[in-house]
Amino acid sequence: MPTTHLAGPILVIGTGLLGTSVGLGLSQRGLNVWLIDPSPSAQTVAQDIGAGTIHVPGRPLAPELVVVAAPPDVTAAVVTQALLEYPMSTVVDIASVKGSILEAVRADARITDEHLARYVGTHPMAGRERSGPASARGELFTSMPWVICAHAGSRGDSVKTAEALAIDLGATVSRMNAQDHDSSVALISHFPQVASSLIASRLLNAPGHSLALAGNGLRDTTRIAASDPKLWIQILSHNAGALVPILRGMREDLDRLVATLSDPTASGALLDLAQLMGEGNAGQARIPGKHGAPPQAFALVTIVVKDKPGQVAKLLADIGDAGINVEDLRVEHSAGHQVGLVDVSVIPGRREELITVLSALGWKVAQ
Repeated sequence: MPTTHLAGPILVIGTGLLGTSVGLGLSQRGLNVWLIDPSPSAQTVAQDIGAGTIHVPGRPLAPELVVVAAPPDVTAAVVTQALLEYPMSTVVDIASVKGSILEAVRADARITDEHLARYVGTHPMAGRERSGPASARGELFTSMPWVICAHAGSRGDSVKTAEALAIDLGATVSRMNAQDHDSSVALISHFPQVASSLIASRLLNAPGHSLALAGNGLRDTTRIAASDPKLWIQILSHNAGALVPILRGMREDLDRLVATLSDPTASGALLDLAQLMGEGNAGQARIPGKHGAPPQAFALVTIVVKDKPGQVAKLLADIGDAGINVEDLRVEHSAGHQVGLVDVSVIPGRREELITVLSALGWKVAQ
């Protein structure tokens, strides 16, 4: 078994996607994991796929760590109960909002400073569009950011235990206070979710012949619109204070765009459109690149492949045999033809070499 920073046992309360993924990841590392969920079927599925053992209520348990993986609207109540029920345990939650949960726990009259010292808010920046224990993966957190939001009264050993959880699951530890965390996720997570859902909602009454023309641009911008609406209702309502100013800013940009397009021949209209698009280019360029490194421009090579099993795998094997690293990859299927277009991103200095190699091997490269 791999070396772990936690000793266990660990109690996971909540066996949805994230809680079950935590249980799977820790169990795969040989740690003793117990599971609790108000849904008997959810906790049974989690147990059956190897995330841990269902904890029988009333049976004595002294966990090193309690991981609260409950929905945001009940997270504070579950954290509070865990702090009271397990007086020797560090308690963390993994909800995607932090400030409102911390304030709710503090506001409970039963919680003393000694209780609160064992609580650390955390947030693993990982997930999937699909929910539930059956969608869980033990590798879900590998190389993903895991934000530790210790409050001023958090005990040092409890903070270390929270960090150990993230490290044992292969995540990269980041540290923020609750306010900075909530402002950050409002911008880079909650705002994109709202924008994606609003775009997708415009497709409800779209004619079929229009949607038949859809390519990766539409799929990319609406992918996360498939996320669980019940969960997002809770997330957005808990972080509304940080999200609303961002949405107001977008509304101002939309009003400006609508006004410009309402009279595109007016003086300065085209310049204003160019400025809006340019601001988008500049913002996109600020997104960190591969492995969190500074953004880097890659060269694109598009290869036509037959739409049959093994073609993409063979293409990647040929690229690997040439000693060329693939920096990014995307596949788009050609409408009406049994072929796919594979866009391979490489460092600019290897583009021509890649084209030469692939052409010599019989691949059709779209110049």
